[in-house]
Amino acid sequence: MKIAPLMEAFAASGQIATTLVHTGQHYDERMSELFFRQLGIPEPEINLEVGSGSHAVQTAEVMKRFEPVVIERRPDWVVVVGDVNSTIACALVAVKLETKVAHVEAGLRSYDRSMPEEINRLLTDSISDLLLASEPDAVENLRREGLDGEKVQFVGNVMIDTLMKHRARADQSRILSELGVARGGYVVVTLHRPSNADRAEALSEILGAFEEIAKDVDIVFPMHPRTRKNLSQFGLADRAARIKRLKIVEPLGYLDYLKLMADSRAVLTDSGGVQEETTILGVPCLTMRPTTERPITITHGTNRLVPVGADGYCSQNAILTSYRDAIAAKPKHGGHPPLWDGSAAKRIAACLLKAACAT
Repeated sequence: MKIAPLMEAFAASGQIATTLVHTGQHYDERMSELFFRQLGIPEPEINLEVGSGSHAVQTAEVMKRFEPVVIERRPDWVVVVGDVNSTIACALVAVKLETKVAHVEAGLRSYDRSMPEEINRLLTDSISDLLLASEPDAVENLRREGLDGEKVQFVGNVMIDTLMKHRARADQSRILSELGVARGGYVVVTLHRPSNADRAEALSEILGAFEEIAKDVDIVFPMHPRTRKNLSQFGLADRAARIKRLKIVEPLGYLDYLKLMADSRAVLTDSGGVQEETTILGVPCLTMRPTTERPITITHGTNRLVPVGADGYCSQNAILTSYRDAIAAKPKHGGHPPLWDGSAAKRIAACLLKAACAT
C-alpha cells in the first residue's frame, strides 16, 4: 500500500528511473500476487525470496541478498518504507556502500522498545539521508533526536494515497454479502502482535470480550496465520468456534478489506496502518496496545488505545469498556490530518528530485 503510489509518482515524474526490489519478507504467494494486481504495482524486477526466520536471520538474509543488487545497479538512492526488518536491512546495506537512503514514514515513535518495529524505526532514521515524515508529530520526534534541517521533509501519508485512489473500487466489493454481514452490523478484528497473539492469557481475554460483543453484532476476524496456529496450540480453538457470530476467515485482499473496514461498526486491532485507514474512513478504532506511534490518529482521528494491564495485555473488561465507549461516542469532526490528502507520493518524488539536484 505504500509502494504503489510511490511507483506511480516516480513514473509520472518522467525523471526518476526505478528498480523495484521485493525482499520476500512477506512471502505468501496468494496474498502478494493479489496485492500487486489489485494496486497496480509493477512486477518487481528482483525478488530476494528471503522468507521467514528470526529477526536476526531475516535481517541478515536481506542484507546478504540485497548487497549484490546495490553493487550491480549502483543507484543514486535506495528508498525504504515503514518499519519492517527489510527496511533497516536495506538501509544498512546502502549506507555501507555509500548510497543515499530515503526513509518513507520516518519519525514515527511508540517509545516502546519491546516492539521490534521501534528499533527498526530508530536505526533507519539515524542513518538515512532523507527523512520523509507522514505527520507533524514525526517531524518533532526527529527534531528532538537531533535530526532536522533539509533532510527532514513533511510530505504526508502514502497509505492514504492508496486508500483514496481505490476507495470507489473497494465500494464495489461483494465481501459483505459473501460473509453474510450487513453494513454497520459487524465489528472487524485484526491481531498479530506478540503481546496479543503469542500469549494464551491475552487471547483468552480477547475471546471473552468477543463472547460479549457477539451477542449484539457479528465479528469478522481475518486471522493472521500465527494467531490461528496459537489459538489451536493454546487449546482455544474450540472456544472460538462456539462463538456463533464470530466469523474467522483467511486474510483478505486490499479492496475487500477496505470495504469491510469502511462499512463496519468498529475495528479492533493492533496494527499501525489500520489506525490510519480508520481515521480517514471515520470508523471507530480500538488499538489493543499500550502506545501508538501514530498519535495523530487519536488527536485528529477515530482511534483510542485500550488500557493495558500490569501483566502486559488487555483484559476482557478493558476491551468491552473501550468498545462501548467508542460506540457511544459522537463521531469526531474537523477534517483529516494535515497532508493526508492523496498527494504524498507526488511530494516525495519532488523531494527526491530536489535532493538529486542539490548533490
